[in-house]
Amino acid sequence: MNKQIQQNNPDAQFAQTTNEDEIDLRELFAVIWQDKWLIIAITAIFALGSVIYAINQPNIYKSEALLAPITEKQSGGLSALAGQFGGLASMAGINLGGGGIDKTKMAIEVMQSRQFTSQFIQNHKILPDLMAADKWNMSDNSITYNQDLYSLSSNTWVREVKAPFKPKPSMQEAYKEFIKIISVNKAKDTGMVTVSVEHLSPAVAQQWVTWLIEDINSVMKERDVVEANRSSEFLNKQIALTNVADIRSILYKLIEEQAKTIMFAEVRDEYVFKTIDPALVPEEKAGPKRALICVLGTLLGGMLAVMLVLIRYFIRKPA
Repeated sequence: MNKQIQQNNPDAQFAQTTNEDEIDLRELFAVIWQDKWLIIAITAIFALGSVIYAINQPNIYKSEALLAPITEKQSGGLSALAGQFGGLASMAGINLGGGGIDKTKMAIEVMQSRQFTSQFIQNHKILPDLMAADKWNMSDNSITYNQDLYSLSSNTWVREVKAPFKPKPSMQEAYKEFIKIISVNKAKDTGMVTVSVEHLSPAVAQQWVTWLIEDINSVMKERDVVEANRSSEFLNKQIALTNVADIRSILYKLIEEQAKTIMFAEVRDEYVFKTIDPALVPEEKAGPKRALICVLGTLLGGMLAVMLVLIRYFIRKPA
């Protein structure tokens, strides 16, 4: 009879379900309270461990520079040539405008490429600072290296690795580490480019940013000069093969534009990026966030402790 009344009365069913839920919650709270000292102990262990971990983490310093992309305005004559003789110019590998590759975007991609990174590491001999740096000594601005990886006295790599890896890190390994500490971002609203590097040593971070800017300008300049020289050689060959005065005149104008490209490249050190705010040696650390590490470690310990207590309770609870 009571069951029939409950079936016909939805409010009574809801009240009974709510009452059961309250009983379950009270039961869970009772279990947690009963094992509160275990929860506190586990949480305290995690809190202490997170504090020790945070303290042992070395400071990371971040140096960054603000750059302005250098854009070249086309002359009226070159724009006219682009409309009439774009096909001929493209055969010579010459870009007369009208939807070519953005030089700024290309420079950013080149700066983060494997080839550029490998050359950068090898040219400046920064592999030990990248792969084996363990501590920065503020007193004498020196770097202490991990002796299990690199011996500074003999300038040799001593790390133990399995094949196909070798004691000396490969450029593929170095690239994976380097790409973690470098950041190149272009602002959508202003178009300005920010280049930043993070490292144990603030002086190293500042030096690498400066080198990166110098190298990317040099690499992009060299690419354009080589391309302009090849284009000029092609155009000179075409001039020798034709006797049509109008075509020869156009080819000479194209050669003139390539000569301008080479001239501008030779007189400008800041070829792609102009430094607006140069990199400085940072005085304040960028990381790690020790307080956040401690808070997250404590919260993680508390949650794991509560889960452990509840799992143990449900395992022991009779069916």
